[in-house]
Amino acid sequence: MKAIWDLLRLEHGIMYGVAVIIGIIVSSGTLDFNKAILGFLTAVFCQASSFALNDYLDYEVDLKNKRMDRPLVRGDLRREHALILAVALAPFGFLSAYLISLQAFLFALAITILGYVYDLKLKEFGVVGNVYIAFTMSAPFIFGGIITGGINVQVVVLSLLAFLSGLGREIMKGIEDVEGDALRDVKSVARVKGVEFAYKLSATLIALAVLLSPLPLIHYGVNLFYIIPVAIADVIFIKTVKSLLKRDKDIRWLRKETLLAMLFGLLGFLLGAI
Repeated sequence: MKAIWDLLRLEHGIMYGVAVIIGIIVSSGTLDFNKAILGFLTAVFCQASSFALNDYLDYEVDLKNKRMDRPLVRGDLRREHALILAVALAPFGFLSAYLISLQAFLFALAITILGYVYDLKLKEFGVVGNVYIAFTMSAPFIFGGIITGGINVQVVVLSLLAFLSGLGREIMKGIEDVEGDALRDVKSVARVKGVEFAYKLSATLIALAVLLSPLPLIHYGVNLFYIIPVAIADVIFIKTVKSLLKRDKDIRWLRKETLLAMLFGLLGFLLGAI
């Protein structure tokens, strides 16, 4: 069970699903439970499919990078299992989106196809791939707005914060994978501009997200349910920025820190919206 969870990165899918629900609430001011559940399932199934395909295609690179967090590298699952799951899960996500609306279905289909294109080719173009992954972190909020038919300024602001922190985190991944990326000639920031530049750029993007994090208060007002979790997220992010600039911690550990910060940020977005 753990191997399947790790392959599908279900914690990411759940976070994306929660972000969809936040987008629904922020864009409409209310929560349609049926649409929220379907939107949540769309995010989980489509993301799980994309992650499974990613691990199937990246098997050799992950071996080179000694990614023991990957179940295929550990030998817990065979490569064909990943491909089967990638093909089998996507239709459930598309069906969930179709049951919401045609617009939701088309958006989910487009994002998932882009995910497959990323796995197959975009990843080789480094920065373009980083931008795409960062976009997918902001897309759930937009998807929530599409579900309700109302993308407003608040949705855009939350999407921007997710995009900036996500892009910083993806550039960190390029630092982590710099040796394995050479096998596929992936033109990541770390390989094209150098590891030192990548560290500084990642720190800058995350710091910018921290600086902009008070913006939602324009809509929420002085809302402690938003302020407290986001303040915790900002503290973690600031620690990460300092470590990136000093290069005094393992990059994999720093990526885990940023994921924790994102969880707190997401909690703040959710509580603030409610």
